[in-house]
Amino acid sequence: MSAPIWLTARPVAHRALHDAARGIIENTASAVDAALACGYAIEVDIQLSADGEAVVFHDDDLDRLTEATGPTEALTLRQLKGIAMRGTADRIMTLAELLERVGGRVPLVVELKSRYDGNTAIAIRAADVLATYAGPIALMSFDPDLVAAVRTLAPAIPRGFTMERRYDDPEWDLLSPATRFAWGNLLHFPRMRPDFLAHYVKDLPSPAVSLARRTTGLPVLSWTVRTPADRAIAARHADQIIFEGFLPDIESA
Repeated sequence: MSAPIWLTARPVAHRALHDAARGIIENTASAVDAALACGYAIEVDIQLSADGEAVVFHDDDLDRLTEATGPTEALTLRQLKGIAMRGTADRIMTLAELLERVGGRVPLVVELKSRYDGNTAIAIRAADVLATYAGPIALMSFDPDLVAAVRTLAPAIPRGFTMERRYDDPEWDLLSPATRFAWGNLLHFPRMRPDFLAHYVKDLPSPAVSLARRTTGLPVLSWTVRTPADRAIAARHADQIIFEGFLPDIESA
């Protein structure tokens, strides 16, 4: 399928519209409500609890954002719900709770977090939860295996590949040079057949992304846009921004 018009129609709030100084923490209900109030599209992250529920949370461990420590995936949903988050009264949401809260009022772009081990359980659970959701929603991931899984499990849901060009941050040391080259140059494109790309703004322009955008019309979301320089890059090389730290005009591209 081709990417729907709503995917690039309005700026996308990164991890929802969070502002820690005001007690609005990323990926929480308060951040979602703030984005809804402004009319922004919303990007969030999901991963699995120990008992297989999709929860809205970015980090692999709990240390940065909560009063607990250790791997997020090691705790059940009930245990995660019992953890206090730092700086807010919010608790970790499930994907189903997020959908109920948004109710189709703005587009959602949901990133499937991965351990890059071939496990596609998060894609399976997301597809199951989303089966009855009527609002505008897209799924994306840094992991080509998960994007390919979405293609099989839920072909009607727009799917995107989240990517960089160089993959030179230490967090990518788990990948071989050959894998980083393949991902940065979209060599796995035929297996995923993404409907859009989400690209690191500071790695633009990318020859592979520019070629895909020019020859197929594949839309590009640019993340994470925080500065005027980022906005200028995104304006030249992308179709919409995933932003944080400022309030763009709703018509911003």
